[in-house]
Amino acid sequence: MQNKVVAHFLNGRLVKGFTSDFFPNKPAFHVEHAETGNSAEVQVDELKGVFFVKSFKGNPLEKHRRDVERTGLGRKIRVDFKDGEILIGYTSGYSPTRPAFFVFPADPQNNNEKVFVVTAATDKVTFV
Repeated sequence: MQNKVVAHFLNGRLVKGFTSDFFPNKPAFHVEHAETGNSAEVQVDELKGVFFVKSFKGNPLEKHRRDVERTGLGRKIRVDFKDGEILIGYTSGYSPTRPAFFVFPADPQNNNEKVFVVTAATDKVTFV
C-alpha cells in the first residue's frame, strides 16, 4: 500500500511523495517524489517526523482546532518540536525512551492523518 507522506528533515527540508516501505521500527525507508517520480532513501534519524497527509497542498494558515475530543486514539498529548512547531493530538505509544511515536491530530479535519514523531526532534512532550 502506498502512503502519501511529507518527510520533514531536521534541517528544514521537505520531501513530498509516496512510500510503500515505511515501518516504524526501521531506520530508513524510500520516498518516491510526488513531482519527479524519482525515489530516494530517507534516514529516520535525519528527520523531525513523517507526516502522513491527505493532500500535498495543505494550508499553513489554517487554524486547527485543539479542543476536539477523539476516542480510541490514546491519551491527549502536546509535542513541542525544537523548531517551534506545536502538535496537539493523541498517542498510545509515547515513551521518552522510545526513538519515535505516532500522534493522531486532535482535529479530524487536519490535513495530517497521523504524524510519526522522531523523539530527538522534540523539545518537550507533555500529556494534556
